[in-house]
Formats: sequence, structure tokens, C-alpha cells
Amino acid sequence: MDETLAEFFRRTILKIPMTEMMTILKTWNFLSENQLQTVNFRQRKESIVQDLVLLCEENHASLNDAAHLDIIYTQFHRHQKIWDVFQMSKAPVSFRDAEENSVWIRIAWGTQYKKPNQYKPAYVVYYSQTPYAFTSSSRLKSNLPLLGQALTVASKHHQIVKMDLRSRYLDSLKAIVFKQYNQSFETHNCTTSLQEGSLGLDINMDSRIIHENKVEKERVQRVTQEIFGDYPQPRLEFAQYKLETKFKSDLNGGILAEREEPLRCLVKFSSPHLLEALKSLAPAGIADAPLSPLLTCIPNKGKNYFKIRDK
Repeated sequence: MDETLAEFFRRTILKIPMTEMMTILKTWNFLSENQLQTVNFRQRKESIVQDLVLLCEENHASLNDAAHLDIIYTQFHRHQKIWDVFQMSKAPVSFRDAEENSVWIRIAWGTQYKKPNQYKPAYVVYYSQTPYAFTSSSRLKSNLPLLGQALTVASKHHQIVKMDLRSRYLDSLKAIVFKQYNQSFETHNCTTSLQEGSLGLDINMDSRIIHENKVEKERVQRVTQEIFGDYPQPRLEFAQYKLETKFKSDLNGGILAEREEPLRCLVKFSSPHLLEALKSLAPAGIADAPLSPLLTCIPNKGKNYFKIRDK
């Protein structure tokens, strides 16, 4: 094993948390159980890494073995990357709605002048017999056409389109595009009738006011459940809206009235769990129910990037 490969193994193993070290190494299945038992996992991490690298060298580990270990680490920490979704098409072959078995692909980009950079790879997750591929965002935007071309050829499609959908949570993206968010996530029982105590009502208030507030809150709860369902929402961190509109005014003249270029505005909603946050707005009294379709259509349309133009 040369120094470059040994260093790649060292860096890959070093980034694995100690709490996950044994699980990931066993999933990798490159080192035997007997070999792992020879390592003292109570010593300093740098020493553990050195011992593991020596065992890899003893087993004549290759670059493919190191790449496989890196893929397994990424599978455990997929939320550390931002994932884009690509939709493919081909005719007249039909697709299955979903496929549980995924293929993980690791791509180290290089050029005719530079060796592939193993420390900044791109990852592709493809579910066979489906039209979707998920890719980790790459800083090398110029490689996107090459990646798209490779995906279409390898999966025997004739067209690929990048969707306006992105998140760190790969499972949530999969649930959205496969329409599984009302099935694969654990459901909550929201059929229990609302009680006055849960509505935050003052028992000394006029009974007519209490009744009116209770009816309104029940309406809000019902409308919210009809829109979002009674199940946890897929996890997205943001939704972005780009608005382009011509200036309109009943007044004649003015600088803006003569402007031919449209006015542009960008609005971005951010939250650690955006859809659950939107779902809670009306019940919390922060927004009216129902919310705007521009906010509630995200899972159904399969996008969290929107462009709004004049009709």
C-alpha cells in the first residue's frame, strides 16, 4: 500500500465517530472479526486509526476498498450533505413507484491533467427501476452535464432533468418523490376531540366566546389536518420563491412605469423542519387557515424552489 492510499484510509477512518466505529467497520466487512479483536479500542483514536490502517495493509487493501468504506460512512451521515434530485425518463418502458434497494455510487472527479480528488467526491443514490437519482451537491458545477450523461447511459434512459427539490435529508426527498410521506413515516392519532383545557381558554370567560373560540379552533385543526394529514411531514430546511413581475400603476409616467425589465424579489423560508413549522402556524394562531397553496403544495409538487411570474 503506497503512502497516498494509506493516508486516504487514515483520513477516512479518522472521521468516523468512536460510537459508530465498530458498527461501520463490521458493515464494511473487510477486516475479519479476529483482526478487529486485536485492536485496543480504548486507546487514543490516532493509535486506533494507525492499527486499523496496518490491518488494511496486511489485507492488501485497494482504492476500491477505501472508497467502499467512505460510502458506508456517508450512508451513516447522509444528512451532512445537501442532496439534489434528478428525474429521468424513457419511453415506452414504465417505472415502478418505488424500490427499496438502492445503488450507491461514489465519483472522484479528475481531469486529463489531475488525478481524481478522493477527498471531494460526489455521491449518487439510484433506486433501480425508478426514474429518480439523488446526488450530493458538488462545487464543480461544470461536471453536472457529465454526471447527467453518465446517469442516462448507465440506466438506459434518454433524458434527465434536475428537479427544483433539495434537502439534507435524503429519506425525506425519497418520500416526497415516491409519494410515501403518508405511509412510511410513523402516523399520529389526531382524531381525539379538542378539549377546552387544550385550547388555552379561560373557564371564567363568557360561554358564547368560549363556544366561538372552540368552533374556530376546531375548524383550524380540521383544515390543517386536511391539508397536511395526520402524519409527520418530510423534512426540508427551506423553500425559496423567486418573483418576477412588471410594475403596474394607474398613474401615468414615473421611472418604474418606463422600466422594461421586470421587478425581481426573492423570499426564502427557513426552518430546521420547515413543513412541520408551516403545519403549526394556523393552530398556533400565527397565520390564518388555510395557508397559501404556495406553501402547502411543496410535497405534492415535489419542489422547494419556485419561480412566480406574471400570467
